[in-house]
Amino acid sequence: MARLEGKVAIVTGAGSGIGRAAAIIFAREGAKVAVADYDEKNGRETASSISGAIFIKADVSKNSDAKKLVADTVKKFGKLDVLFNNAGIVRWGNAVDTKEEDWNRVIDVNLKGAFLCSKYAIPEMIKAGRGSIINTASIAGLVAFGGIAAYCASKGGLIQLTRSMALDFAPKNIRVNAICPGIIKTAMTKDILNNKEMMQSMLKSTVIGRLGEPEDIAYAALYLASDESSFVTGTTLAVDGGWTIQ
Repeated sequence: MARLEGKVAIVTGAGSGIGRAAAIIFAREGAKVAVADYDEKNGRETASSISGAIFIKADVSKNSDAKKLVADTVKKFGKLDVLFNNAGIVRWGNAVDTKEEDWNRVIDVNLKGAFLCSKYAIPEMIKAGRGSIINTASIAGLVAFGGIAAYCASKGGLIQLTRSMALDFAPKNIRVNAICPGIIKTAMTKDILNNKEMMQSMLKSTVIGRLGEPEDIAYAALYLASDESSFVTGTTLAVDGGWTIQ
């Protein structure tokens, strides 16, 4: 039996990278998938590659969009079992250099977006009697990185939000976990991938000796979405090639 047979899942930031890989793998494992992204072109491309999937354009930092995302998914598929809060952005800058508007945007998408989507997803999961929420945090929420102050703050906050929600909604049979990716080959890390010096530094810190692929994170999300992880909640799973063990 497929690992997500009969489940309905929302994947945010599913237009590319980790989100696209997760949407495809979730569907392959039997889930009905709502593909959510602010980028309509990429989002529709993902949805069109998945049989039975729907695309919903959403800026997760907006209350109305998050509410509509959940409502449209439930209207189409009848329920909601899994929410993968994966949408995220990065802006470079330390606490002095970062513009206020950049700070606000990173916090709004990475942290507030997960809060808003969860706010509307949880009541539907309570109706269904169970649910799994997965948040894409980062190793930048576990250890310090220079030059990305807003990103580090957003991911650290997301880890604590994960723990708080896990505590609050465990009695309702809703599990909430976070994944902390290391350096993954996505559009977000293109500046690193195109910089030979930075690339070598990243590889040196990754004890497995390679950078991650989107599928490496997607399979971790699959485990947390499935009933195989029914005794797992409030955890922070580092999928980082060993970065954080040094």
